[in-house]
Amino acid sequence: MEHGGMTGVRLERGDLALLRGDEGEGARLAMSILARMAEVVGARELLDITAAHIDSSLYQGPATLEFAERLAEGGARVQVPTTLNVSGVDEHGWREWDVSESWAAPARRQMEAYEAMGCEPTWTCAPYQTQPRPAVGEQVAWGESSAIVFANSVLGARTERYPDLLDICCAVTGRAPAAGLHLTANRAGQVLVDLSRVPRRLAEEPALYPVLGHWIGLRVEGRIPVLDGLRARPGEDDLKALGAAMASSGAVGLFHWVGLTPEAPDLDAAFQGREAATRLRPGPAALRAARDELGSGLSDADGLDLVVLGSPHFSLSEFAALARLVAGRRRHPGVRLLITTGRAVRELAAKAGYLDTIESFGGELTVDTCILTTPMLPESIRRLMTNSAKYAWYTPGLLERAVAFGSLADCVESAVAGRVTRDDGAWTAEP
Repeated sequence: MEHGGMTGVRLERGDLALLRGDEGEGARLAMSILARMAEVVGARELLDITAAHIDSSLYQGPATLEFAERLAEGGARVQVPTTLNVSGVDEHGWREWDVSESWAAPARRQMEAYEAMGCEPTWTCAPYQTQPRPAVGEQVAWGESSAIVFANSVLGARTERYPDLLDICCAVTGRAPAAGLHLTANRAGQVLVDLSRVPRRLAEEPALYPVLGHWIGLRVEGRIPVLDGLRARPGEDDLKALGAAMASSGAVGLFHWVGLTPEAPDLDAAFQGREAATRLRPGPAALRAARDELGSGLSDADGLDLVVLGSPHFSLSEFAALARLVAGRRRHPGVRLLITTGRAVRELAAKAGYLDTIESFGGELTVDTCILTTPMLPESIRRLMTNSAKYAWYTPGLLERAVAFGSLADCVESAVAGRVTRDDGAWTAEP
């Protein structure tokens, strides 16, 4: 190894060749950024990765387009299997919404630039739903906060919280800084979350998990929580919602669940033999308050313009649950119901017959993107409801709309009623 002129970061022969431009200008640019960032985060060396997931694919303006095209025109090609996160536009369905040509055209150019680099056009924030998954301990470089926490926690793979632009540099070089959550010592639990006070009925309520994630994220300050003691066993969609909410409200990149996630067969393993720095013990009142905090400006008596589902992207099992809830029913004419998902899951849902049922109800789909990343909503839509803590958390600030949070069943009943309707039974249950 050599230092390559940078303090503290040892670079291997292949890294130095990329820095010299031996593999072209695009790869040189990617390695120069990666090596500099490795120094910034205190890494002493780079490590090999086996896969990447790219959040930089999201169009955010001329700068992100210019960066992507500069890499692609410089001949950059990804060195590992690389999936793509949501883009800035639904490539084929954007004309059905209020997306302008002036936005769609550069967003599509950015999509094309990433495909030219060899990335797979998955266009989803949940690549684990249809793509091969990294194994426990596998070193990868994933962008997108909800995908990162799922990879680290549920799959047991290892990725740092990669920001836009750095993720594609990792993919082009096949390397990542040996730092952060890539290293075993940095994956030890730090905060114990004792869930023994959560009533059994609430523990069996799917809407608990996004709310719990929101509550934990606000309190752990980016540290690694270890969950234990719940009288129910969450499924994969529950863990998806839990992690996404933690990442949104608290920048959490990894959580452990004792007896459930790969690195937490018991408490001692989750904490790597250390003591918890902090202990949290939420009860039903705190969780009910957290649920209500996810709403902004909408009461249960308010009318609705849109029910939106799918952040992170709706899974096939969620389509099945929704189809059961809406079968033989019809939404209120004043309320639209929108589902955001990946194009691959949409095809699976269509083959399973779920889409026919949902579209008969009046539901609509968009793929490749979501309401947070493309200007698709008309001004007439001002009042939203969702079962996603991530949508609920970001909607007031990013979209400047009012939002209410409820379970999937609540969302369906509200879409039928034309106003916010919620069943509080599980939230007021006794221990």
